[in-house]
Amino acid sequence: MVVRLPWSGDLGMHGAVLERLRADLVHPGNPLVDEDTDSPYYSPWTVSLALVATAGGWSTFAVLRLAALAGLVLLGTGTAAFVRTFSRRRGAVPLALLCVPLLYGVRLFAWSGVPGLTSLCLTLAYPSTFALGLALHLWALLRRALAQAWGPVGFLGLGVLLAGVLLCHQFTGAVAVLGATAVLLGARPGPGTAVRRRLAAGAALALALLLCWPYYPFLALAGGGGLDAIHRPLYGHLAQKFCLAGLGVVALAVRWRRDHRDPLALLFVLGTVAFAAGWVSGHYAWGRVLPAVLISAQLALAVEVAETAASGAGRRRWVPAAVTGAALLAGAWTQAGVLAYVLREDAVPPGLRDVPSVALWPRFGWAAAKVPKGATVMTDDYYALRTLPAYGPYTVAPAYPDAFLPDEKRRREATRRYFTPATSRAERLGILKEYGVRWVLQKNGGAGLPPGDPALRATARGPGGFALLEVVER
Repeated sequence: MVVRLPWSGDLGMHGAVLERLRADLVHPGNPLVDEDTDSPYYSPWTVSLALVATAGGWSTFAVLRLAALAGLVLLGTGTAAFVRTFSRRRGAVPLALLCVPLLYGVRLFAWSGVPGLTSLCLTLAYPSTFALGLALHLWALLRRALAQAWGPVGFLGLGVLLAGVLLCHQFTGAVAVLGATAVLLGARPGPGTAVRRRLAAGAALALALLLCWPYYPFLALAGGGGLDAIHRPLYGHLAQKFCLAGLGVVALAVRWRRDHRDPLALLFVLGTVAFAAGWVSGHYAWGRVLPAVLISAQLALAVEVAETAASGAGRRRWVPAAVTGAALLAGAWTQAGVLAYVLREDAVPPGLRDVPSVALWPRFGWAAAKVPKGATVMTDDYYALRTLPAYGPYTVAPAYPDAFLPDEKRRREATRRYFTPATSRAERLGILKEYGVRWVLQKNGGAGLPPGDPALRATARGPGGFALLEVVER
């Protein structure tokens, strides 16, 4: 997946972020439209990737592959490090590395920040994967820091790490905070006065770093930016999407009965409360704390099965392992369609050819090859809006809600009017002039200025009946 980078989702946004940072590291502007605005996508991680791209002369997609590899390594090592704070059994880490990507449900589910196999295949290069790996390392280090009563420098380092997670991916940052809270509540013995002061110093440093980050005002994100509507699907078909993780809930119940301050059980409770509060209040974006719910259950199952198999007596000790193995096989079968992302169609085993998979998106490299970087394109195509900016061009309307773009609604309305059949030629030309549009991407025969209009010059045709038109009169 690192090599192939399957495209179905927000990869275009993250490519656009790198393009803007490479063009102007200090004032990159909006990633999607030609406006000088802040953006939460400019994080320490993306700035670092842009510096690597500039220093090495690498293309944006080469750097995204590097980001995917780094995210994969960090997620794997973070999972291992956190699990080892609960169990030193040999089977615990390998089982956790299977449970986290496979133990979901019988209905495909892919969302940034949720490390299911299908989701990871599509989001491996995203900052959310990198941030989740950091969060797991943060929890593991915090457990060690509390157990060993680290000095002030160590806790300040944890504050820097927490700020990094929050700046790189804010939703995963919320998960990281829930996890850190669970670790603190579950610490035995509880932190003494000196450790509490060091914790406060680390938290204060994290807050200071958030407030000082120059690319966007972190606290302004509290407004939400109209993200609730696009997150409502997180609450649909929960039983089908996550039924296999129910085994982890059983493991959590066992741990809770044994220790009411178990960090994994506390993380599950905190995540579930936040997730449910999002549904009750209509703040569906809160549903992005879902990884806290799932990972706590998956890791609890891995730890309990490993401990039972290693220390139990009689044949019954293998029952949890057998049941977990069956659930993992079911999860693997459900998500086996990801093989189609890396294999030719005729190379996929016949028995797996009909297994559902998330469809990949069309790419618009053929159009981007004609459009200069920094030029503005008028299009209303769902995929083009989310793909073209990865190659360097801007679009008139942003593909995603943007809390820092004041004329977002106006841009969307202008795009709608341009492609409305009843709109006059003069009004369309006025829209093109207002937004400095130099190129139009539209379906053949679709609404908008016809390809034969004297204001346009046909430049290229692409798959799916698309035409790329250069604006020669505005």
